[in-house]
Amino acid sequence: MAFARGRKLETEGELYEYALGALGRRMRSVAELKRLLRARVDADGEYGKTLIELVVRRLKDNGYLNDAKYAAAYSAFRRDNEKYGRRRVITDLKVKGVIGEVLEKAVNDSFAGVDEERQAREYLHRKRLKKPNDQKQAARIFRQLIRAGFGSKTIFKILRNWEVDDETLSAFDEEISDP
Repeated sequence: MAFARGRKLETEGELYEYALGALGRRMRSVAELKRLLRARVDADGEYGKTLIELVVRRLKDNGYLNDAKYAAAYSAFRRDNEKYGRRRVITDLKVKGVIGEVLEKAVNDSFAGVDEERQAREYLHRKRLKKPNDQKQAARIFRQLIRAGFGSKTIFKILRNWEVDDETLSAFDEEISDP
């Protein structure tokens, strides 16, 4: 069964109400909200673009839309609940449309004073990953920590503490070096 497409909204009031509902469901960045609104208006025309900009401006003026607060809350959530590393949070925020100084400030504030090794160990615990028994399991853990946004220095330190052999670690080092 296919879902019906939402009807096109034609007035600023209708689009504003739709945007408020979308923000009521979850926080969004300005870029995410604009993408969502473009699907509800004729975004090819000048009227649609103007309508979107008016609604976004009104939401910002009323305090409902703020990329700095969004980035701060998002990075704190990903750090505390999902135990992701700094690089993963930066990548995810870029995908969400948060860029520049706003992104840097939010991530720097969020990860100030965070011990990356402890964060990586908490991530491993959260994912129920144990000390690897062989090279294949070590590779799996290595790649998972890379995807989670931890630095190679931290990952190698954890793997060395787990007594993973140097040959395996050098293979991982080559894997990072290759484009």
